[in-house]
Amino acid sequence: MSGAGGETGLRPPLQQRIEAAIAERTGRAARLAHSQAARGGCIHDSRIVTLCDGRRFVVKTHAAAATMPGLFAGEYEVLSRLAGAAVIDVPRPVAWADDFIVLEVFNAGQPAPDWQEQIGRRLAQLHRATRADRFGFGRDTWLGASRQDNRWRADWPGFWREQRLGPQLALLAGKIDSADPLLKSGHKLMSALDALLGGIDEPPVLIHGDLWRGNAAANEKGEPVIFDPAGYYAWREVEFGMMRLFGGFGPRAEAAYAEVWPLSPGAEPRIALYLFGRAYYQGCLATLNSLL
Repeated sequence: MSGAGGETGLRPPLQQRIEAAIAERTGRAARLAHSQAARGGCIHDSRIVTLCDGRRFVVKTHAAAATMPGLFAGEYEVLSRLAGAAVIDVPRPVAWADDFIVLEVFNAGQPAPDWQEQIGRRLAQLHRATRADRFGFGRDTWLGASRQDNRWRADWPGFWREQRLGPQLALLAGKIDSADPLLKSGHKLMSALDALLGGIDEPPVLIHGDLWRGNAAANEKGEPVIFDPAGYYAWREVEFGMMRLFGGFGPRAEAAYAEVWPLSPGAEPRIALYLFGRAYYQGCLATLNSLL
């Protein structure tokens, strides 16, 4: 073993801790033999590692994990709950530490002809199976490099205003002039949220939270697999905002979702509200103005 970890690509102290964590959680001795680059989280170093006994796992690490408290703890808990619903394929988490997470590996395959319909139906089943009584999560989670404030709250408009939209505007205010139209429209939207979102009977459900096409694939059966979540309990509409933002999920998926659990009346214009956080300037400004 040499350099940054020889055939495993991991530095020896980190590799030893990963091996110890796998051994503790599986009850079997674990020694890494080699690894290969894997898909999984654009901000992470993701590898498929093979043990000397032939077992394979996904290992994700992050060089700056010390500056992102709870990064992998949150992912571990969200994945555990998504997998626990048992309605859509999710890589089950095996172990985590502050600077790594170990997951079961899945064998990727070609999407089935009805992959879009399958993911739509299973996403609706997932949401129905995870209904709760408040918004947020038991710990903060991370959307890319952005920490998400998941303190529990009973009302959705207040949650979205104070724990999602408000922090985004605060970050924006540090980068642009206070008279910028985007910032002004954002503050107007903050004041309008109760009118836009009030009086709607929607339960909190566990969302994936970062469900764009790069975080979904097909297993060896051609069935949907979802991974790299940034989840919390929210309105279902938030999921659709992210799904539409970068494409990859078309009308067939949304129609299949609606067959199982239609969105609440008036959802279509509200979905634009959840495109705000990661859109480019002009698109973001147009979205905000369409809501006001």
